[in-house]
Amino acid sequence: MRVFVTGASGWIGSAVVPELIGAGHQVVGLARSDASAAALAEAGAEVRRGTLDDLDTLRDAAAESDGVIHLAFKHDIAFSGGFEDAADADRRAIDTFGEVLSGSDRPFVIASGTLGLAPGQVATEQDGQASGPVGGHWAAGPAKRLTNAHATVALADRGVRSSVVRLPPTVHGDGDHGFMATVVSIAREKGVSGYIGDGANRWPAVHRSDAANLFRLALESAPAGSTLHAIADQGVPIRAVAGVIGRQLGLPVASVSPDDAAGHFTWLAAFLAMDSPVSSAYTRELLGWQPTGPGLLDDLDKGHYFADPSV
Repeated sequence: MRVFVTGASGWIGSAVVPELIGAGHQVVGLARSDASAAALAEAGAEVRRGTLDDLDTLRDAAAESDGVIHLAFKHDIAFSGGFEDAADADRRAIDTFGEVLSGSDRPFVIASGTLGLAPGQVATEQDGQASGPVGGHWAAGPAKRLTNAHATVALADRGVRSSVVRLPPTVHGDGDHGFMATVVSIAREKGVSGYIGDGANRWPAVHRSDAANLFRLALESAPAGSTLHAIADQGVPIRAVAGVIGRQLGLPVASVSPDDAAGHFTWLAAFLAMDSPVSSAYTRELLGWQPTGPGLLDDLDKGHYFADPSV
């Protein structure tokens, strides 16, 4: 298959591209910078220069492809107060791809998230599927992104083999600069490895290589309108994560009261307090997906998250 991939040089995309090429697919990756273009070329992908806002570029690249994997998201503005704007840009790209692929039965796979799907309960692939307005505990930005996933699933009715791969907040591995790296950085800065309250709240997780493998399986064989969960660890207690971080950094491990969490963890506090375990049983049965990478605690214990940042 000739596959167009947005976000191809990002944290997930840079694992998806070799996964696809290794399976015999031809990859065309969207690159917005010289560095991204060079990385894609080195990985063996064809480069298409442009950004998520270049809708004509997205339209042309999709028209020339046998399938599309959409991983790009404006995380830089999403986590600096512009989540709604990032979700709006995401929706424009999804609508553009939907127009091009309509009636073709070609695959279209997007990335979404699991955090907040069913707080305090084990979320399944069937959760978060309501077609009406998203409200309740959802903030405006994340609500819009969930609606984008609904729109992607609905493309199945227009002759697109669409699927949504929901990712956990922690897609871990060597080179990760996301949530786990931020938690480690805060522990180093504060001199204590903290968790909120009793730390029993759980986060799902997956190794980057396993996530990449699921994106390929979704491209190749997910039924139209599928929602999939890239979840290896159903729910790791944050207290256990703090324990590994404390041991690795030689720091005390301690509870941070909910009232003090925002001051200690800053913007991460609201996410870190969530109890969001997630199941992937349906995904594994549907596609035969079997994670083989290390779990989150084992990956943390490998030590790569704790290299001296000054070196």
